[in-house]
Amino acid sequence: MAFSSFRSLMGASSGGGGGGGDPGAIFGFGHTGSYVSTINHVSASGVVATDTTGVGTSRAYLAAAAYSTSRAIFGYGSTGSASSISNLVSPSGVVATDTTGVGTAREGIAATEYGTGRAIFGYGTGWASMTNLVSPSGVVATDTTGVGTLRGYLAAARFGTIGKALFGYGYTGSNSSITNIVSASGAVASDTAGVGTARRALAATEYGTGRAIFGYGYTGGGAYKSITNLVSDVGVVATDTTGVGTARQNLAAAAYNTGKAIFGYGSTASNHSVTNLVSVSGVVATDTTGVGTARNGLAAAKYG
Repeated sequence: MAFSSFRSLMGASSGGGGGGGDPGAIFGFGHTGSYVSTINHVSASGVVATDTTGVGTSRAYLAAAAYSTSRAIFGYGSTGSASSISNLVSPSGVVATDTTGVGTAREGIAATEYGTGRAIFGYGTGWASMTNLVSPSGVVATDTTGVGTLRGYLAAARFGTIGKALFGYGYTGSNSSITNIVSASGAVASDTAGVGTARRALAATEYGTGRAIFGYGYTGGGAYKSITNLVSDVGVVATDTTGVGTARQNLAAAAYNTGKAIFGYGSTASNHSVTNLVSVSGVVATDTTGVGTARNGLAAAKYG
């Protein structure tokens, strides 16, 4: 969640959210017609801030995840060619300069928190299934041999109360709805048969207590989606829920506050900056007028 290759498929900053209070979220990087490193913080009340000048290499189709107890990491993506660089985010939402890449450079990758203060990047274009674990100190490990169907432009989120996570959906050359559960130790399980509409370029995030949500995406032929699929606290993906808000692809999502979440930005035939808040019960709200630079291929994570 590069652009030149994706068209064929699709037709230091200051803090704003966390820093000792309830967690906020951060949207970062993306594509506007060119690659950007723009940042938008989300407050603990779900308010998106105006643009903050980006730090680090401008890129898109990267991923982001929370790690440690209050930090986040952006990683991988495309600058026009695949990248493996990462950028750490402090508890106050300050984005650090580039960290030299580790592992296979790729775009269309997904990432999520898992375990206790750890994160995982996985899959991506190629198509790939390898993963890269992130320690509680933000160190990205070398490639772990992939498990499950090779694919890109998927999404991932944490679920449950013991640190599990889930990779789901994506593109293998055709759209997919398969999922792969990640254990609390970071081991990726083999494929689980897909539920709901197969699609790519969607987003996912945790919400509520131990639950997750996949939303939006693209099925091809100009068919942008706003449907969502809720994930139970044991990792069972539900059938489609009728979409709310602007149907779009290449958006991002993150948790914020306690049990709430937000989907934001993305594209159709043009870029968007609208957001959609998710309640603690998994209800997606109608569009909130966009703030900041409209763009797609960005990433988001909780921090603070």
